[in-house]
This record gives sequence, structure tokens and C-alpha cells, in this order.
Amino acid sequence: MSDTKIIVALDYPTQDAAIAMAKQLDPQRCKLKVGKELFTRSGPQIVEQLQSNGFDIFLDLKYHDIPTTVAKACRAAAELGVWMMNVHTLGGEAMMSQAKEAILQAQSKSLLIGVTLLTSMDQATFQQIGLTGSISDTVLRLAKLAEQSGLDGVVCSAQEATLLRAQHADDFQLVTPGIRPANSDTGDQHRTMTPAQALAAGSSYLVIGRPITAATDPMQALTDIEASLIKL
Repeated sequence: MSDTKIIVALDYPTQDAAIAMAKQLDPQRCKLKVGKELFTRSGPQIVEQLQSNGFDIFLDLKYHDIPTTVAKACRAAAELGVWMMNVHTLGGEAMMSQAKEAILQAQSKSLLIGVTLLTSMDQATFQQIGLTGSISDTVLRLAKLAEQSGLDGVVCSAQEATLLRAQHADDFQLVTPGIRPANSDTGDQHRTMTPAQALAAGSSYLVIGRPITAATDPMQALTDIEASLIKL
């Protein structure tokens, strides 16, 4: 298993496109994220093929259902051999703790992390769906609940990473999407940081998609990001 901090998001509609990108990357220098569209179209086979090519896989399906259903799904993912998977913390303590227990019962070392609030959520959306207070306070509260439920970490915006790291030990994983190298398009992410800023803020892993996958030379883009991190 590589110790890289970079997770490349394979946000593709087909298995062929995802595999074609993976072939341009080095499994010793990045992990890969498989999300809803790719997994729904390609199934477990895409995970198995990427793993056979040496990649650690973050299965990003954000399970959120009744505790028994989520526990069974997490056990299935663990048995598939994924490095990491996630659930929505808004599912509550029973759902999260049963999910973690199911992974342990499978004798798996798969990490289970919780989604607090999506990085696409701004304050207006936060209020529109009926949540009160601030985004940062809600993230802190949900992350604490995730830790109490036995989870290994949370997905969070880099803007919350400093507060979360102050609240949790170093072995509590902070997985940060919405990462955009300097001078790149923010796309549909509202709460973004550069890779160097995110690691300095306390992030454990950086999820990076289009800045690498849409680059003319994906490995060069990855190399440039690695270079920015060496300067820390």
C-alpha cells in the first residue's frame, strides 16, 4: 500500500475511460476514487480491475440508509477489498457504529469515514434545507459523532480541517475534496483550497479530480502537485 496523500477522482461514465486514465497514473504515487456513476455503470468489476493494477481504492458511495442496510453494504465493500469507504454522518450513531462493526466482522482493514456536509454546500443551501447555526459548527458536531461511533475519519472541506484537527488526534483521517491547484477552475466546488494549503491545514488525504484527469499530461500534473507539497 502506497503512502501517498493524493487520491485521484475517476469521475468517468464508463469503465474503459476510467481504465484508460488509470493506465496513465502510477499506483505508488496516487490512490483512486470510484464514485456513484462509475460504480453504477461498471459494478464491482471496475474496483477489482483497478486493484489488480496495484491501486488502493476509495469507494465513494456515501451510504445513507437504515443501519442494517448500510452495515451489509459496508461489509460487501470490505469483502471487495477497498482501502476506504464512506457513509453519511447524518445517518446517526447506530448506523455508523453498525457499519464499522460489519467491517470488523469481515476481518477487513478497510477504513470507514463519514461525510459531514458536502463541499458543494454553501450557507444559502445550508439554510434552505432547514439546518441552523453555521456550517463549521455543524461539521465539528458531526465529526465528533463519527469518532464516537468508531469511524476512522471524515470527509471535510479543507476550510474546516484546522478546526477538526484541533478536535481530533492525528490518526483521525481528514479526507478533503474540493482541492484545486493554484490558478485552476473551482468547478462546482464552493469551499476549496490548494493542495499545499489543505495539508498545512491538517488534511490527511487530498481528493483531486479534473486538475489531474483533464490535464494534457496527467502524470505531469500529478508531479507538479507533488512538487508543491514538498515545499511544505
